Amino acid sequence: MRLSRWRFPVSYPRHSGQPRFHKCTNRAAPAHVNVGEGKGGGFCSRNSGARPAPPMSSLPNILTLSRIFAVPLLAFFLWWPEWRLGYLIGFVLYCIIALTDYLDGYLARAQGTVSKMGTFLDPIADKIMVAAVILVLTAQGYLRGPWAGDVHVIAGLVILVREIAVSGLREFLGGAQVSVPVSKLAKWKTTFQLVSLGALILGGAVHGQPCQSVFEACGTIEESWVHLIGLISLWTAAVLTCITGWDYLRVGMKHMD
Repeated sequence: MRLSRWRFPVSYPRHSGQPRFHKCTNRAAPAHVNVGEGKGGGFCSRNSGARPAPPMSSLPNILTLSRIFAVPLLAFFLWWPEWRLGYLIGFVLYCIIALTDYLDGYLARAQGTVSKMGTFLDPIADKIMVAAVILVLTAQGYLRGPWAGDVHVIAGLVILVREIAVSGLREFLGGAQVSVPVSKLAKWKTTFQLVSLGALILGGAVHGQPCQSVFEACGTIEESWVHLIGLISLWTAAVLTCITGWDYLRVGMKHMD
């Protein structure tokens, strides 16, 4: 006779003569084991086939941590606005950090080693790098352009405010067990954001420190085209930041009653 699968741990009296079945394998449990007892849900909890949590030393987690530890080094190379070699090295390091941002998530999904630690650290690593680069570039005058002067700092400020607000909103919704998926528009925002900061850093290596004049042109486009691409991309990212930030806020307000 075929034995049916038990859905929940079941215990019978020790001397009732009734068979006690392993809830995962349908095999009779050994006489000295009480089905349903022990840590983690009973007899089959030890060998239920559940994959153990990936260690902190897994490759995706190491890549995520390396991005965080590389941020001070990146800020060091960007600290001197007229050091073109430093900005070139900083651009290469920035590209490596951006690449590891893609690799850690890809490897975690491909290897099945997605961990709570990685899920926690990945967005933090992104925000630390973005905030650090925006602040250093602002301090060194790289968020300044022809005609508008320091107005471009507003675009960087909008991005930083949105990152802080969305982080707080996600924490609130996480406590309410509400998940907010990343939209396609938010991915485009991230793309323009990465391109803009990379172009501003590369502009320091190609053109040097940008023009400091206000309400007037600064040379020709050929002399600052990389820097201008960075500023245009930064404003595009700022506009998308406002749109996606409002989308997240609308979702959050539904759960604030």
